[in-house]
Amino acid sequence: MKVRDITYIALFAAIMGALGLVSPIFLSFTPVPITLQNIGVLLAGGVLGARLGAWSQIVFLLLVAAGMPLLSGGRGGISVFVGPSAGYLFGYIIIAFLLGFIISRIRVLSFIKILVTNLLVGVFLLYVFGVPVQSFVMNIPLLQAIKLSLVYIPGDIIKAVIATFLVYKLRKSPALKIHTYKEKETL
Repeated sequence: MKVRDITYIALFAAIMGALGLVSPIFLSFTPVPITLQNIGVLLAGGVLGARLGAWSQIVFLLLVAAGMPLLSGGRGGISVFVGPSAGYLFGYIIIAFLLGFIISRIRVLSFIKILVTNLLVGVFLLYVFGVPVQSFVMNIPLLQAIKLSLVYIPGDIIKAVIATFLVYKLRKSPALKIHTYKEKETL
């Protein structure tokens, strides 16, 4: 792994930590807070690509597991990986990987293509990982957990739009030097 790659991984792990400084919004009916760290996952996968995006989330979650209070609200330690948010946290790695994988294979990047990818993979898949674990940990039926999670959708769509805009602009930047899959084959 190159020094540049390690730097990008550390940078995006730090971005995740910085997004954790923003206070979470706790709702009275669910222990899973509204945070901005979803944007960091979408950015990591979209900007760094599959491998580096996933590594940035692994590093971030290892720091959290080591006890650093990097999650929104100053949470950290092993206990967060057995709480209601655990499914969402473990989903970060897979989502960053899949976003990077899919976006790197888009021949002509457009805002709409990235947005659709962010919504389907970044938002929908996060719920696929998070909601069942939330249901299990809270000992409630899956359907009730799905209903509880509906309140997050408008905010997650807004976060996906913001992340899409940033990914689109950063991917077009010649300074970033991230190539698509097809470009790597011809280099």
